[in-house]
Amino acid sequence: MAPPVFYYDQASAYAWLAAERIDGVLPEAEWRPIFLPGLMKINGRTSWFLGDEREARMAEIEERAARYGLPPVRWPQAWPQAPANLGRAATVAANAGRAAQFAVPAFRAYYVEGLDPSAPEQLERFFSGAGMDPGAALEAAAGQDVKDQLRAATDEAHAAGVLGVPAVVTGGQAFWGDDRLEEAAAAARA
Repeated sequence: MAPPVFYYDQASAYAWLAAERIDGVLPEAEWRPIFLPGLMKINGRTSWFLGDEREARMAEIEERAARYGLPPVRWPQAWPQAPANLGRAATVAANAGRAAQFAVPAFRAYYVEGLDPSAPEQLERFFSGAGMDPGAALEAAAGQDVKDQLRAATDEAHAAGVLGVPAVVTGGQAFWGDDRLEEAAAAARA
């Protein structure tokens, strides 16, 4: 059977919560970055961050982070300025087998440090920290093949029934939400 797939986008605070825990709950999961704005468009959805439930969701995320033993959330001032570039960079890291090593520091930069993880100097920092050549990785992230891969991964997630991130797909079932990791792990082991 194929390993579970962990779909994420660095712009999702819920995906950050899952990324911090998934190795302890579902270590065999394959990390696969997608482009959340594209998935939301396909699904006809908009971000909760732009709606009436924003304050309640932010408080929920802060509470979950504290319960999981994570650092306090430092909400960024703005969305990543180049979210597609961040997704492409994450794709390059995943292609190199360094998805988690890139993604976790990028999540922390965004939700713990309050920085824009899509800024070129941040991308260089994440690539370097993941043991990759930053210049070569940035060059690869600008290539059409990586853009196509990110789009294909987003389409694949949609076809698998993923409505948002984080999500784990295992055994033909999609488990959406950081609070469903244990359920996804149980399904993967069944």
